[in-house]
Amino acid sequence: MEQIIFFFIAFLAVASAFFFVFGKNPIYSILSLIVTFFSIAALYILLNAQFLGIVQIIVYAGAIMVLFLYILMMLNLNKADESRKQNIMKFIGVFTAGLLLIGILGAFRGMQTGTIAGNVDSSVGLTKNLGRLLFNEYVLPFELASILILAGIVGAVLIGKKDL
Repeated sequence: MEQIIFFFIAFLAVASAFFFVFGKNPIYSILSLIVTFFSIAALYILLNAQFLGIVQIIVYAGAIMVLFLYILMMLNLNKADESRKQNIMKFIGVFTAGLLLIGILGAFRGMQTGTIAGNVDSSVGLTKNLGRLLFNEYVLPFELASILILAGIVGAVLIGKKDL
């Protein structure tokens, strides 16, 4: 049963990602990207990584998608405003996609075909264990990251402040 759910969610993620890339209407493309993010969060939850699934929903499907929709509404894109893509840009896109395909094929070639051992710890992705590890062993890097973020916020406020 779990494999059927996995394949359904994986198919939904891939189908909505293709619709995002090849969709003509930007609003529908962004909505399909939201479906992709939710299905990836469901895959994380199936992998027993509940924290990553919730962060995926909060950060990507929540904040970033609202930002994308806001920017799209602010830009007010029309078909008349869109310029024709030059052939060199199409060539660059195909070349980049080919390089990505070569990289993926190289990763699959180097992959081992072994099976996972039967003794799998079911508490690996739980938030309790992540918090314990974060606040016991990695407390100094965690605090340094918070100071770095605070410095970035203060810098952004100082740069954005008008001179009086």
